[in-house]
Amino acid sequence: METDLKNRQLVQEEPEETLSIQPRKFLLWLFIVSITMMFAAFTSAYLVRKAEGNWLEFDLPRIFWYSTGVLLLSSLSMGLAHRAAKKDNFTLLRTLISITFVLGIVFLVMQVMGWGRLVDMNVFLVGNPAGSFVYVLSLVHGVHIIIGLVVLLVALVAAFRMNIHAKNTNTIETAAGFWHFLDVLWLYLFFFLLYNN
Repeated sequence: METDLKNRQLVQEEPEETLSIQPRKFLLWLFIVSITMMFAAFTSAYLVRKAEGNWLEFDLPRIFWYSTGVLLLSSLSMGLAHRAAKKDNFTLLRTLISITFVLGIVFLVMQVMGWGRLVDMNVFLVGNPAGSFVYVLSLVHGVHIIIGLVVLLVALVAAFRMNIHAKNTNTIETAAGFWHFLDVLWLYLFFFLLYNN
C-alpha cells in the first residue's frame, strides 16, 4: 500500500513531456512562410497582369544567369560550413562563412549590373509592367539577401567567439537554413521569369 502511494506521487511529480521547437528555428520558419506567401502573391500578380496584355517581351540579361551560379556556389559553401561546424573544424567554418558572405555581396553587385543591362535594353522600372516586375522581384529578393548577409555576420561572429561547435549548431543551422531558402527562392524567381517573360 505504501509502495503504491509512493509510486503515484512519483508519477504525479514527473513533468509531462512537451513538444517544443528552438525559438530561433520557429522564427526562421515563420519568416520563411511569410516570405513565401509574399512572393507567391507577387508571381500571381505577374501572371494576372501579363494576361491583360500590353506586355513587353524581352530576354533576361545573361548576367542573371551568372549571378544564379554565384548564389548556388554560396549555398554550397554554406552547406560545407555547416558540416565543418559539426566536425569542430573552426578554421574551415570561419573561412566558409566568409566565402558565403563574399559570394552574397557578389550576387547583389551582379543584380545591380543586371539592372544596368536592362536599362541598356530600354527596359525600365517605370513604363511597361513586364520590366517593373523584374525590377521589383529582384529588388525585394535583394533586400532579403541583405538580411541573410546580416544573419551570416552573426554566425561569423559566433564562430570567432567559438560559440558554434559540434554540441551547439543552432546558430549555423539557422543561418544555413535561411541562406538555402534564399537560394531556392531565387531559383524559383529566375526560372519563373525565364519561362514567363
